[in-house]
Amino acid sequence: QVYVAETGGGSVETGGSLRLSCVASHKTSAMGWFRQAPGKEREAVAGITMAGTKDYADSVRGRFTISRDNNKNALILQMGALKPEDTALYYCAANPSWVPQPAAASEYKYWGQGTQVTVSS
Repeated sequence: QVYVAETGGGSVETGGSLRLSCVASHKTSAMGWFRQAPGKEREAVAGITMAGTKDYADSVRGRFTISRDNNKNALILQMGALKPEDTALYYCAANPSWVPQPAAASEYKYWGQGTQVTVSS
């Protein structure tokens, strides 16, 4: 069992920045961020392999940056130029085995509880 926990959500105004962090209890191969807004399906935001291969959703590319520290089993999502449509519950996901990026939610085995990001206009 791998436990995953996110921190760093909050409320900002349009154009602001937030940094989300995630820590896994064990070393994992693939890690990623997903989000779910009320009434919408969970969608991929960004993913990264242990080797550092990254992928971003078109809606966040150029504004968000994903990174990881393999020694700390940590995942970071630096979010900038935030928009109201970025408002959602953000989840960290991890998988012990390698998965190609971009990876769908179904390819991740372990999930955090989520952290809320709210962007006001």
